[in-house]
Amino acid sequence: MDRVTGERQAGAKTEIDANPLLDRSYRIPFHRIRAEDVEPGVREVLARAQEAVDALASDAEPRSYANTLGCLDQITQTLSETLTPVHHLLSVAETPELREAFNAILPEIVQFWSRLPLNEDLWRQMKAFSETEEAHGLSGIHARHLEKSLREFRRAGAELPPEEKSRLEELRVELARLEQKFSENVLDATAAFELNVTDESRLDGIPEGPLRRFRAAAEEKEMEGWLLTLDFPSYEAVIKYAKDRRLREDLHGGYVGRCREGEYDNVPLIPQILSLRQEMAEILGHGNFPDYRLEEAMAKSGARALAFEQDMEERTRPYWTKDLEMLREHATSLEIDLLQPWDVAFVAESLRKARFDIDDEILRPYFPLDAVMEGLFGLVERIFGLSVTETPIEELWHPDVRFYEVRDEEGVWLGSFYTDWLPRKDKRQGAWMNAFITGGPQEDGTFKPHLGFIAGNFSPPEGDRPSLLNHREVQTIFHEFGHLLHHLTSRVEVPDRAGLNVAWDWVELPSQIMENWSWEEEALDLFARHFETGEPLPKEILKRLLAARRFMGGWQQMRQLSFGMLDLALHGELAQEISAGAPQDVMAFAEEKLLPFSPDPSFARSHILTTFTHLFSGGYAAGYYSYLWSEVLDADAFNRFKKEGIFNRETGQAYMQAILSRGDSADPEDLFREFMGRDPDPAALFVRNLGS
Repeated sequence: MDRVTGERQAGAKTEIDANPLLDRSYRIPFHRIRAEDVEPGVREVLARAQEAVDALASDAEPRSYANTLGCLDQITQTLSETLTPVHHLLSVAETPELREAFNAILPEIVQFWSRLPLNEDLWRQMKAFSETEEAHGLSGIHARHLEKSLREFRRAGAELPPEEKSRLEELRVELARLEQKFSENVLDATAAFELNVTDESRLDGIPEGPLRRFRAAAEEKEMEGWLLTLDFPSYEAVIKYAKDRRLREDLHGGYVGRCREGEYDNVPLIPQILSLRQEMAEILGHGNFPDYRLEEAMAKSGARALAFEQDMEERTRPYWTKDLEMLREHATSLEIDLLQPWDVAFVAESLRKARFDIDDEILRPYFPLDAVMEGLFGLVERIFGLSVTETPIEELWHPDVRFYEVRDEEGVWLGSFYTDWLPRKDKRQGAWMNAFITGGPQEDGTFKPHLGFIAGNFSPPEGDRPSLLNHREVQTIFHEFGHLLHHLTSRVEVPDRAGLNVAWDWVELPSQIMENWSWEEEALDLFARHFETGEPLPKEILKRLLAARRFMGGWQQMRQLSFGMLDLALHGELAQEISAGAPQDVMAFAEEKLLPFSPDPSFARSHILTTFTHLFSGGYAAGYYSYLWSEVLDADAFNRFKKEGIFNRETGQAYMQAILSRGDSADPEDLFREFMGRDPDPAALFVRNLGS
């Protein structure tokens, strides 16, 4: 090697080693990651992972757990933890440059994961180990991990002929591209919408806080009047409170009209995604995608998930009908002759105020964001013995982000997490939780801390006023923190079976059960304080809040059912028809399937199919039913806390030991029975949500 070539290679190595994506520090250097780091950094970690896979696949040593499954776990965990920060930044701080860099490298990422279970030599090593005396002697989590890993390889196509393996890889790469484009279109369409209002009378009824934000947004763009956007706090303020019906209609039209046409059109992507998923399921030996997807879930099949939804629909419909009649009657009193989709939130909020003398604006002053977080931390300390401490750090992607450490009652550092609660144009909508690092018990007896993240898009601060939440936003924080606890408290020593790596219709139980505490008077007493005076939430207001808990419960439950039924119909019936070559209008199909859940056709037409990221880019494809499935479980499980005390430490420890810390170390049905001593009782959900 000549001196110049050697210096060039040494320089390239130094540049790669300095790439923040290769920094294996526990605190991920988000503040240093730039778009230009993505392609070289990801290519390097993919190359290292492939080199390690090739070495494992060709290793001539006798097979053991350590040099086969243990080795593969180390490869995949290291790669996942390196790639996760890139995916994360795309959801919270996306730039055109970051998007371009990620899309350039996305096919290579998907190809690696697709080829892994299709590698014949690697599969040969896995099978060879499974036939050893050591493998036959495994027990507990290691035996389960081997069994499930072998099933996952087979389900991914390990035993298919070469031509079908090749086609599977093509399908997965194309699916990843389409799903990413779907998500990008939703983000861009949301950010692109602006409605400039110059007539103040049109804003009558909207609370002062949102009005100030609308005015500030207009001033920032040197516009007159007020600027309305589609970030959810802004949209909700208009759709719930604006007396101007035409304004509600305009904003609602912008919201449901996203990605239906034009530059960000998602309509043509949907049949492509459905067709590719159907073909993938068929190659893997299943008649449809729901059956493939749910084989390892509690539901086991699309048919059982559909039967669950149909049974719940039948039992919910009388409550929905009653709620609809109530809405229509109140709409008439507001001089709305024909209830339309843009009227529902407005009429419901008006009716809630009339019936219970309560609305979100009465409650907001008592739910400042920081106080809610402090109250939540106090609650989990009392129930689970966990302490949460904020730790200032510099490795952040935005000044709004906070960082915390979690320890158990023995002082063991279980893990840390970030929060990012406020909306931005470069941040996706909704609320979610991510796992960055999966730790747990180590072979040397130590505990490797987990690392996670929770996010939302809540009402931002205004001047000296902090972020003030409505009660639904309080529930959302509790929900995401439940997911986080599932991750941070995991005591499973195999990362692939730890934390949230569980059946999809089980994963929402820990999140949804946490929401229950946001409705309990003893819990609310911990944090519901006026942000200016420190006065607790008045008992009379609390009484009215609790009385309104089941308000519109039938309507809300039927809405969830409509999404679950649509999801299963799209991935079952429609996907099969598309694959058979029959031309299909996906928008008309959605309208048809939603009509039984709609007061009239205008509601069915106002569907969110083109922005339904849960299904087309968010991991809930053929799995949206899981929200209600898990809600049945959480309503029942929380009854034990209600019976034994919502702050009962022994009950909290039993829940943590049986469910929260157990990940996928046992079948979820067995974990539920361990905590409750019996199978779930579906009636618990109807008692809690609908009162009977």
